[in-house]
Amino acid sequence: MQYSIPRVVIAATQSGSGKTTIVTGLLAALRARGVQVRYYQVGPDYIDPGYHALASGRAGHNLDTWLVPEERLQDIFVRTAQTAELAVIEGVMGLYDGGRKGVSSTAEIAKLLKAPVLLVIDAKSMGASAAAIALGFREYDPEVELAGVILNRLGSPTHEKMIAEALERIGIPLFGAVRRDDSLRMPERHLGLLPVTENEDREIIAAMGREMDRQLAVDQILQLARAAVPLPGTFAAKPAGKAGRVRIGVARDAAFSFYYPESLQVLEAAGAELVPFSPLQDAGLPEVDGLLLGGGFPEMFARELQANASMRAAIRAAAAAGMPIYAECGGYMYLMQELCDFAGEHFAMTGVFPGAVQMNKRLQMVGYVEAVQQQATVLGPAGTVLRGHEFHFSSEAAPPEAAPFTFVRLRNQARYAAGQQWKNVLGSYLHLHFAGCPSAAQAFAARCADWRQGGSLWEK
Repeated sequence: MQYSIPRVVIAATQSGSGKTTIVTGLLAALRARGVQVRYYQVGPDYIDPGYHALASGRAGHNLDTWLVPEERLQDIFVRTAQTAELAVIEGVMGLYDGGRKGVSSTAEIAKLLKAPVLLVIDAKSMGASAAAIALGFREYDPEVELAGVILNRLGSPTHEKMIAEALERIGIPLFGAVRRDDSLRMPERHLGLLPVTENEDREIIAAMGREMDRQLAVDQILQLARAAVPLPGTFAAKPAGKAGRVRIGVARDAAFSFYYPESLQVLEAAGAELVPFSPLQDAGLPEVDGLLLGGGFPEMFARELQANASMRAAIRAAAAAGMPIYAECGGYMYLMQELCDFAGEHFAMTGVFPGAVQMNKRLQMVGYVEAVQQQATVLGPAGTVLRGHEFHFSSEAAPPEAAPFTFVRLRNQARYAAGQQWKNVLGSYLHLHFAGCPSAAQAFAARCADWRQGGSLWEK
């Protein structure tokens, strides 16, 4: 079956070009006009989508061909976008940048979804050269439909006119000319923007919407998106499972917020009822059969996490009782004995795993990895191969010798031991997307069900 889905990709020449501000403002402008818009983020980004959700009023999805196979990714897009009046897809880094050989680049996603592309160019200190850049990006891959340009950080009407005339000479349409305005900048920290869970500044987003409605050719963008060719949709079956078969507690607060919506839906389809809880604020665990501890910023809330001694004790007790627990990155850090923050101050964590993690001023790892299980875990048998990504400034003081994973970096094929396992607890720096490995979601739900049948923590 074919589906007509109005859609457009907002890409950029490079990171830092301002496309997130433009996309957030465009979403807010469309929402103010009454347009039902759905947003998508290329690549493994957890933070930017939070601002897009505030702007659009709807949760979005990530599009990544390393984490999720192409055919399943297209199916997710068609299924989630078919009820929207417009799908706005924000690119990652530069248009042609991605993993090794362009894996999961914005260009790859645009071609997969047959979506027109608008290229954001940071025109600060640039004149007609902006047109030359646009021409190069258009000619680099003729299979990418580069439909036009949005200029950002312009200094004056004269500046705009200079570049607009150069673009007109080479036949590249201009879909927006945005002036420099530092008041619209969003706060940042070491992993990127400040998460929306800590910065729900709706006024900034509203201001972005007003400015983008004024400075972008919104009507022309809508017209371009509506001209996109229909896409096939198969709506492949979700993982089999009995809804509500198990209850899995999901850590969700300012310290732990890195989850892909579609990934959680796959876990639900595998039979899980997801129960949110807060390691920061709750005194103890809800009545659940397993725990999912996602990534986030435990280093920014280390003092508060340490102060909640009853929650730390509850998680230690659950782990000792054999409860299945799966932890990623920030969640993994929380399971350590202690965390040393950027200032060198040490804080007690749950102590489920021995050792400590140290925050570093330099990024320790960013990129795609393949994770090969060296032993059976809550995610499946030994030999299971999972795809994910790493992005962290912390490092383990003394990584264990007998690790559950061997990680293989996509960009250089480097291999190294990773993660820890104790009883039914598994943790590492790996970020997974369960839509790309539904068998892992099924295995985790099944392990939780097995543990439930053997009795719960509250009965022991």
